[in-house]
Amino acid sequence: MQIDFKLTLEAARKNAGYTQEEAAKAIGVHYQTIASWEKDSSDLSVRESNKLARLYHVPANILFFGNKNEFIRNLRNKEFV
Repeated sequence: MQIDFKLTLEAARKNAGYTQEEAAKAIGVHYQTIASWEKDSSDLSVRESNKLARLYHVPANILFFGNKNEFIRNLRNKEFV
């Protein structure tokens, strides 16, 4: 089954009901690390991405890993095609 949508890390976190502070504490990082990853997760390791996916109760393959502005730009381009 192919997944046709992606969630930003911020959207996944909010959908799971976590604040940045709560998510950070749950996986053992500083809340500013979560904030940084939500802006640009290009350098996120597989281990860290899997931790977030488990915490947020979503498959890792629906999470968007990259620059949040790029994600938004891609969404806008698809809307107007």
